[in-house]
Amino acid sequence: MNPILFLSQFFQRAGVRGLAGPFLIVMVLAMMVLPLPPFLLDILFTFNISVAIMVLLVSMNTLKPLDFSVFPTVLLISTLLRLSLNVASTRIVLLQGHTGPDAAGKVIEAFGHFLVGGNYAVGIVVFTILVVINFVVITKGAGRIAEVGARFTLDAMPGKQMAIDADLNAGLIGEDEARRRRSTIAQEADFYGSMDGASKFVRGDAVAGIVILLINIVGGFIVGVLQHNLDVATAAKNYTLLTIGDGLVAQIPALVISTAAGIVVSRVTTDENIGQQLVGQIFSQPLVLILTGAIVGALGLVPGMPHFAFLLLAAVMAGMATLQLQRQRAKDTVTAEQSATTPAVAEAPEATWDDVTQVDVLGLEVGYRLISLVDQSQGGELLRRIKGIRKKFAQEVGFLPPTIHIRDNLDLKPNDYRITLKGAEIGAGEAFSGMLLAINPGNVTGMIQGTVTKDPAFGLPAVWIDANLREHAQALGYTVVDVSTVVATHLSHLIHAQAGELLGLQELQQLLEHVGKVAPKLTEDLVPKLLPLATVQKVLQNLLDEGMHIRDMRTILETLSKLAGQSQDPHVLTQQVRVALGPAIVQQLYPAAQELQVIGMDKELEYLLIQALQAAGSSQAIEPGLADTLLRETRVAAERQEQQGLPTVLLVPSQIRDLLARFLKRSLPQLKVISHDEIPGFKSVRVTSLVGGRA
Repeated sequence: MNPILFLSQFFQRAGVRGLAGPFLIVMVLAMMVLPLPPFLLDILFTFNISVAIMVLLVSMNTLKPLDFSVFPTVLLISTLLRLSLNVASTRIVLLQGHTGPDAAGKVIEAFGHFLVGGNYAVGIVVFTILVVINFVVITKGAGRIAEVGARFTLDAMPGKQMAIDADLNAGLIGEDEARRRRSTIAQEADFYGSMDGASKFVRGDAVAGIVILLINIVGGFIVGVLQHNLDVATAAKNYTLLTIGDGLVAQIPALVISTAAGIVVSRVTTDENIGQQLVGQIFSQPLVLILTGAIVGALGLVPGMPHFAFLLLAAVMAGMATLQLQRQRAKDTVTAEQSATTPAVAEAPEATWDDVTQVDVLGLEVGYRLISLVDQSQGGELLRRIKGIRKKFAQEVGFLPPTIHIRDNLDLKPNDYRITLKGAEIGAGEAFSGMLLAINPGNVTGMIQGTVTKDPAFGLPAVWIDANLREHAQALGYTVVDVSTVVATHLSHLIHAQAGELLGLQELQQLLEHVGKVAPKLTEDLVPKLLPLATVQKVLQNLLDEGMHIRDMRTILETLSKLAGQSQDPHVLTQQVRVALGPAIVQQLYPAAQELQVIGMDKELEYLLIQALQAAGSSQAIEPGLADTLLRETRVAAERQEQQGLPTVLLVPSQIRDLLARFLKRSLPQLKVISHDEIPGFKSVRVTSLVGGRA
């Protein structure tokens, strides 16, 4: 391949930005090897100072550390740039230092004369102080902060990942948002780890600056006296001033970049940059400004003190406090005027039908301290999460639940909330706004200080903790969630459990209209020609009460259409619909399992139940003694199944499936009852526990 063509294609693909990094590295290496003229050295030293100032300004205007994630690399490259400039300037100082103080360029001469007044003793002291400040104070502190930040970030990663997975499973975020959050967590860990290592470059640069200073002074003195026949005083003065100027022109940018590193790793992430945080948090309190001005003014009145400086600063503080007080008074006046402009009291109107309010199907009532959770003007997140819950419910269950009405209730305790279904309470809990709930999943490594409680949704042991203990709790193995997530998860769990009650006639009509857009003939022929709407509702409610979804409405409606002429009994129709949905039921209970490990029933007990059912007729009641025996034996078999880590599914003949499902639901809600007819032919069955006998 033609080399010229290859280079042309490479430059086109890389672009200007892509070539910036390689060009800079090549320039750094070239400065270490090739001799540079003083004019070019002046330009490069100026460029080094400009880069340092630019990095400092960028670090002060970023809102979070990841906005400047390239900073560790910038720190490394800037350090290499300074060291290469030191090498290039050392070469010129040793070769041309005998010609005068401008031998290494105007920049080094200016730093050697203007900043230290041409006094090399003062220059050495100033250089030493800068190195100490950079090495001992700024770099060491920034390195320690980066080290601790990296450790806590890595410790908190599992908890953050679990929180993302919880939001994803609850439908609060999508897959793209979850992937973006996981990427952000990984970038945080990489950033703080890189900063911890990059701070070592700055410390090494400080040490190298001291060594280069000593080498330049001693080497220049030897070269000037022995090779160029300078007298001792002239050689000491020339080479010392050149060396001091060289050291200062390198150490000042190093100090600036070290300060930028400290700012990046020490700031707290907010929506404001450093300048806005400083002004907003320090100079926005009039009382603090007044007290500070009074103290400074009192010091200015002490005999012997510089009165002008102290009193001038006290006056400035008093002026700033006056401006802040005027702004606060203006805000209070506007608020008072808005409160005063209330409408006149109108005459009480007559009662109308509009005054008759219906009970909310689904309601959430909160105490007054939890109002901020549902108030968008106060940044409440619960409303957005409730929208996500309804969307997730519709996708998983198969119909759109009623709107959840939220209101405050002064009869509740300030931190309490309750969830109602048709006006009746179905769940309640306690939440503390501004705090976090640390849930013990069963494998925590230590205890944490807080208010001991239980997770309201699943009853797991938990602790309410302060927000600043989040990372510590996650490091101990707790799953930490905020208040909105606690209430939203509890609400989601309850509406899934009460799905059958939520499917009213209005919701069913809307569901049939939605299905009718795809299969209009199917819905028109079934309701109300073959079955009344209430019967279809009861069949769907039976399915939902046993934890099934109704997303396959085509199969459900087709089965009801076929059987409507044979029976109008909702329980009989439900049993036949379950047979049609058998593969979906098995898939829901045994995902991706070819062999179904189930709880069986002793043949004699099955026979007794079938005989008892036939004798009872339409009452479908079980004799009390037999019922007690059945419940006891089933509980033992279910516990045995759980100990083996298997699904608690009871397999029985179709004649008694409906009876057992309704009888066992209240005492063993986790137990699912299926019939032989519901198992598809391509699945195999193995009985691992037995009701009334041994497996």
